[in-house]
Amino acid sequence: MRFIADLHIHSRYSRATSKDMSPESIWKWAQLKGITVIGTGDFTHPQWFKELNEKLESSLNGLFRLRKDFRTNNIPDSCKADVFFLLSAEISCIYSKNGKTRKIHSILFVPDFTDAAKINVALSKIGNLNADGRPILGLDARELLKILMNEAPDGMLIPAHAWTPHFSVFGSESGFDSLEECFEELTPHIYAIETGLSSDPPMNWRLSALDKITLISNSDAHSPNKIGREANIFDTEISYKAMMDALKTKKGFLGTIEFFPEEGKYHYDGHRTCSISLSPKETIKHNYLCPICGKRVTVGVMHRVEKLADREDGFSPQGAPPYYSIIPLPEIIAEVLKVGVNSKAVANEYQKLLQKLGSEFKILMDVPLNDIEQAGSPLLREAISRMRIGNVHIAPGFDGEYGKIKIFEAVERKEIKGQGMLF
Repeated sequence: MRFIADLHIHSRYSRATSKDMSPESIWKWAQLKGITVIGTGDFTHPQWFKELNEKLESSLNGLFRLRKDFRTNNIPDSCKADVFFLLSAEISCIYSKNGKTRKIHSILFVPDFTDAAKINVALSKIGNLNADGRPILGLDARELLKILMNEAPDGMLIPAHAWTPHFSVFGSESGFDSLEECFEELTPHIYAIETGLSSDPPMNWRLSALDKITLISNSDAHSPNKIGREANIFDTEISYKAMMDALKTKKGFLGTIEFFPEEGKYHYDGHRTCSISLSPKETIKHNYLCPICGKRVTVGVMHRVEKLADREDGFSPQGAPPYYSIIPLPEIIAEVLKVGVNSKAVANEYQKLLQKLGSEFKILMDVPLNDIEQAGSPLLREAISRMRIGNVHIAPGFDGEYGKIKIFEAVERKEIKGQGMLF
């Protein structure tokens, strides 16, 4: 069965996360987005672990459902669907290795609460799990993998947002040059990496070392409306084992739904304080220093990929799963209406489109353009059409600043509006 999964999110117990990130809210927004399997996030946090135990029930396939007494009815009929939870957590490991401070984030998946509890007991001896939904531990990422293998033999560890400069396995500031350097003899137990918002599959295809690795994408959402900004497409039985097998073998893994990587916060190099954005060539020209203040710039994902790549840009491995670049529907609506993305007008139009056409992913990827025009406008139709073929304009993100994406130029907007009025 074909379905969409977002396996990396956070609870309200994580730092800088919305108080609305509850099991009930996650369940609701998964349906609005069109997601069938959603990660729980943060199973290491004692209060969240307790809440998950109380509100979720086993569906006998290594996944969980929200109990009926916690479900609400305020979901459009066009979006109502089954939602399954997969127990997940993100761990921040900060430690010294090979003479350098490493800061590596990893995602853990486990099939049941018993395994999650065992991992929590082991990790609680190393650091304070109460402090943050994404705990910071003075623990080698290799040792974290060893703990997972010992306490949860069917669990899986995946390096999170693998290219982010400050907190990832390949990060320019605190990462490694290879998976083997990080995980040593346990590297064969790393089956997948999360590519993150600032990279996409073609960028990762440039490293032959990743040919056997499954490239996954998740939202890393800190608020309900960010769920599904990146996701994965499976064609398997809806079960923990089938999904893990797909990640190990790539059979039944149909690809990913992606941000345009330029829109990610760390695509280009730069210095946010001085509003300086640099291409890799410009960074080298300036000797890795900010041309305004002289401080070292943050080296972004594009530059880091270029440094580690052993293939030219544009290389595509045989049999690589496809990927689909999207712009979140509220961002598209905001540009069409020429208002802020968090405005009431956008929220109202978003709900109207969901009621008429179905979930957000269905609208962005599958609904015929004529139906989109009927439910929305000629401008909305054209915007989604351009997004589907990648005809967009993006000022790349850098040093923690999201990229700015634009679909229309002012003249184009007037022409399309005029055509719509004629019809």
